[in-house]
This record gives sequence, C-alpha cells and structure tokens, in this order.
Amino acid sequence: MIRNPAIDLMMARASTRKYTDEQPSDEAIETIVRAGQQAPFASQLTSVLLTREGKAPFGAPLWFTVCVDAHRLELFMARRGWKVVTNDLSLLLLGLQDAAYLAENMVIAAESLGLGSCFLGEGSLSGGRVKAIAKRYTLPPRVLPMVELVMGYPAEEKLPRPRYPLPFALFEDEYAEPTEDQLSEAMRAMDEGYLAQDYYRKAKAKIPLEDGREERFTYDDYSWTEHISRKWGQWGADPEGMVEALRERGFSLTR
Repeated sequence: MIRNPAIDLMMARASTRKYTDEQPSDEAIETIVRAGQQAPFASQLTSVLLTREGKAPFGAPLWFTVCVDAHRLELFMARRGWKVVTNDLSLLLLGLQDAAYLAENMVIAAESLGLGSCFLGEGSLSGGRVKAIAKRYTLPPRVLPMVELVMGYPAEEKLPRPRYPLPFALFEDEYAEPTEDQLSEAMRAMDEGYLAQDYYRKAKAKIPLEDGREERFTYDDYSWTEHISRKWGQWGADPEGMVEALRERGFSLTR
C-alpha cells in the first residue's frame, strides 16, 4: 500500500470520546468548515450549524450539525425565476451525499490540525432528534439536520478500528458473493480486532437483547458482528417517526 502524510492521517483516524478543555480558535473552526465546503458536491445542498454552548457529548467543545439545505437553493432559484420541480426523494439523496462529503472533509481537516472528532450516529436521523434540532436553531422549512459531529482536542489515545479485509469490500467488474470462507474471515477480522482492543468492555456497550432472546455472550466474546447484528436486528423497524419529521421539515417522499 502506498503511504504519504495524507494517507497516514486517514489510516490513523479514530473516533474521539474524551476531550480536553481547550477551545479551538475561530481560525481553526473557519479552516475546518471551509475545507468541508471544498468537498465534491451535487449542488451544495448543505449548511452547517455550530454550538459552543451547553453540554456536548463526550465533553467536546464544538458541536456541529450538517444539514441538507434546500431552502437556500430555492431562494436564489426564485431570483432567477425558477421553482424546484425535482422530487424530494432525489433532493434528499443528493443532499445526504453533500452532507456526508462535507462532514468527512471537516473530520480530515480537523485531524490535520490536531483535533479529534466523533460522529453521533443514527440518533441524528431519528424523528425526535430532527425536531429538537429544528426547534433549537429555529430552522426554516426545507432544512433537514442530517449529520451530528463533535470535535475538540483529544484527551485519550486513539486507536483505529478494524475494517473488512479488502477482498470482502472491493469488487472489480462484477459483484462477488462471498464464499463461506471469505465471510468467516471477514467476521473473524472484525471480531478479533475489536476484542484485541477490548473495545466493548471498556465502553460498556453491550446492547441488551429483546424479545426474550437468551444472552449467551460475555465481554470475552461479545464483539462487532454480534453488536451490529443486535443493533440493526432490533432497532428502527417503523420509519413513520422519520417520515413525519421529514414532512414537518417540508419534504415529501411521495410528491
């Protein structure tokens, strides 16, 4: 694998969940957000919210929310005598890409300045969370909170987390259904990698079982494949809360 400073930075990146009290400068914040804006875009369907007040997760000094923002698009289109006729599903999918690209650029820029960061996960996409953010920031219609991200100077050692072996993730010319051996190897790589870091024990992050399932794992063998199976095998079966939040933000998936 080719190595250079930019690649080394990305390969060493890991989420930070403990921060010092040092407040990043306005110049650092401007640099991080401007670097985010230079990401590839469909139509710059994004805006960024920031708070430095209140209690951010993990004690971070900066709490960003990257939004899908069709409101500003519509404002300048109106000046040109146009209205958006593209369906909202297309706008949301393109806006989600824009928001994700921007947020990732922000993360890498922050790493280059000595800051750490942590995405806040699927909670940002829940209906209740969308409503709370919209109320807190007095968001106009057609602005949808999509990615929450905290940042600051790390107060802990960061270890890169395991990833799938490349043959399980990269397919040339045709998607390849994994063999039983490849599936086993990918699961082994993920589970042994997390167990070697004692990740779930340190984080006390075992997801409780629902529906009367019997607990068979301890922190000696509970690892990523079981954790992620419990996560997506028990949560979020009903999308109605998110659909309703989209409606309240002015987006319709059926129009």
